[in-house]
Amino acid sequence: MLAELTLRQDYFGDPFGFQALTDLLKAVFGIDVGLLQRFGGPDPSSMPFGYFDRAGRCVANFSAFSMPLMINGSLVMAAGYQSGAVLPEFRGQGLYRNLMQQAFAWADASGFSTGILLTDKPSLYEAYGFRTLPQHRFHGPAPDVQPMGTQSRQLDLNHAADIAILSEILDRRQPVSNRFAVVRQKEMFLLNSVFDPAITLSLLPDLGIVIAWKRGDDGRLLLLDIAGPALPTMTEILSHLNQPADRIEVHFPTDRLGWEGTPMAYQGNCALMISGLAQDAVQLPLMLSPMADF
Repeated sequence: MLAELTLRQDYFGDPFGFQALTDLLKAVFGIDVGLLQRFGGPDPSSMPFGYFDRAGRCVANFSAFSMPLMINGSLVMAAGYQSGAVLPEFRGQGLYRNLMQQAFAWADASGFSTGILLTDKPSLYEAYGFRTLPQHRFHGPAPDVQPMGTQSRQLDLNHAADIAILSEILDRRQPVSNRFAVVRQKEMFLLNSVFDPAITLSLLPDLGIVIAWKRGDDGRLLLLDIAGPALPTMTEILSHLNQPADRIEVHFPTDRLGWEGTPMAYQGNCALMISGLAQDAVQLPLMLSPMADF
């Protein structure tokens, strides 16, 4: 069966190749990354490695991409790894291991000294130097605020004008935290916005930012991410958002918000793993914004 497969690299320039990966991820995970075409296509830094059969199907894939991180106030040029999948009938033949090794070798040759990924099988990556970073959400009372007269506006990513507004803001965004945050990740922010219909994207015109948020089951405000050229304080955000909230739950480190919450361990479906950094190089507690999930 292996003799009938072709190994391909950097194939996103081929629309049939990207569609084949879209079909693979839909079959394995039930997600539609083809939605990226609404937002200008996949991350241009992506470097996919995949096996294709004679019919043009992508039967296995593992992708690397550039994912700059802000960690403890320093820019870290990390390689992210995603879209790891193998069709069931092709498993157990070493395809995934080979694709991983090729992606890791490409990242090393490209000068990336740090790697980051999300996985439900952390033991698979420990042999390659990855370790799990525990994640925490931050809970606390909302500060007292005086609502502003200006109104926030909900963005609708079914409208090209709103996509353009959000895309431009994401291009100019600052990291949401100096402790631990992505520097850009525009494509995943847009894709995660449509993957979860419960997410609200509120444009705060006076602050020039977009807030990604939800309501918790108990009515608390879940602050998922902030995109903008400058980071406001929590008080400023709530004053302009005009959403009642007694309690706040923040899904990223709060060092830039002028507000501190109590860290609570986050038990998600996937572990956040990192390689190439010393144990004390990352300050805990932290959380990767769900808008940067990849």
